[in-house]
Amino acid sequence: MSILVMPFKATAEAVQEPDLNWVEGSGQQVRLTDIAELTLPQDYFFLDKDDTIAFIKSFHDLPSYNEIGYVEPADENAVWSVYFEYAESGHIEDNEKSDIDADELLKSYERGQEEANKKLPESNQLFVDGWFKEPAYDESVRSLTWALLLHNNNGEKIINYNVRILTRVGYISAILVSTPENLEADRNTFEQELLPHLSVTSGNTYADFDSSTDKKSALGLTGLILGGAGIVTAKRTGLLAIIALFAKKLWFIILAPFLWIGKLFKRKNKKGHQQTDYPSAFDSQEDNRFKTKFDAENEQKKPPTSL
Repeated sequence: MSILVMPFKATAEAVQEPDLNWVEGSGQQVRLTDIAELTLPQDYFFLDKDDTIAFIKSFHDLPSYNEIGYVEPADENAVWSVYFEYAESGHIEDNEKSDIDADELLKSYERGQEEANKKLPESNQLFVDGWFKEPAYDESVRSLTWALLLHNNNGEKIINYNVRILTRVGYISAILVSTPENLEADRNTFEQELLPHLSVTSGNTYADFDSSTDKKSALGLTGLILGGAGIVTAKRTGLLAIIALFAKKLWFIILAPFLWIGKLFKRKNKKGHQQTDYPSAFDSQEDNRFKTKFDAENEQKKPPTSL
């Protein structure tokens, strides 16, 4: 229990979530800027480009500013999330699709990270353990996937599961952030419930490339995997977000029965919504996601049956 309490306490003190416009999924399409669309399933929440950047900044981390969206499940027991980014690198040709050398790529990562660690403070150093999933290219959807097993100086395991989808003049990154013990199950959910519903918009697909007007990238598939240098770029923000996400969900589970018992309601008008009763604790948190969840539970007219 002490393992759970410490990150919860630290996160509660350090993280102040900004006022974000969470979109609750109901099968509608949400825009990842003008480059892609995602059909957002029920029981998922979405942030657009600006809110994703604000979310990352709330963890006192620096965004890449390539972010175009963020998705997390509504399930209180799930602590994974997905970041979407877009880089306009030029058109990446997939001539190497049959020649991806996983062993040589792994050695490049190891060498690159060893050199990088010499310039990094000890607290920021990372170490390559091997592939969780070797690089693989799916020509039918023009996507490249891979995942590295890493650890830091404290021996903590780090995994980012990477998907790159090639577009007309760049690529979309879908980065699944999870924990080592849950990654396989989370990856299956991600690939079954989210990834098939992501589509590149018309005019921006790989097939839309026009060699007479569009620039080509110097990167091939190997260069895309290595990020040009063979240096690990694990999304640490996502790992912090997982801790905060767990803390927020744990907070909701613990406090929900007491919020029901308290019956402290306050009338609030929300533009574009019906007038609704919420516990005052929600007003202080300013978290519209939990207001939405509370609405659903309130309609059932019964308190949660268990913590």
